[in-house]
Amino acid sequence: MGPGEKATVNDLQNAYELGRLIAQQGWILLTGGRNAGVMDAANKGAKSADGLTLGILPRNNRDSISHDVDIAIFTDLGNARNNINVLSSDVVIACGMGAGTASEISLALKANKPVILLNEDEASKVFFKKLSPENVSIVESALDAIAIAKAILS
Repeated sequence: MGPGEKATVNDLQNAYELGRLIAQQGWILLTGGRNAGVMDAANKGAKSADGLTLGILPRNNRDSISHDVDIAIFTDLGNARNNINVLSSDVVIACGMGAGTASEISLALKANKPVILLNEDEASKVFFKKLSPENVSIVESALDAIAIAKAILS
């Protein structure tokens, strides 16, 4: 999970690496599916390692799909699709921060899902860790995020 158009260069690099590493684990990458920001970068990374990608899209618009999404699910739910993203994930990895990402993290915590934060925003790290210290892990790299996800899933 992560920002679309407002993703930073670092967010995009981390997302690409996360996608690649997720695919190498043999896991399915689930994103918001759009051809923007973290979603697109993570899908590109997963496809670079021959991974399977699933995109849960907010609209019924084929023009907005990442070229690297294998399975596109059109919800026409707008931001409400964030709950589908969260509930369909075993672990939520938030790469970067924006309003949509914050909503996904909040929904994940309400659903008692594990969340891994990989971002540079100190205020969001403190805020989410305070909300649910037992469910929030903070990491500095994509490799660290995968290590924690593996521990959670084993």
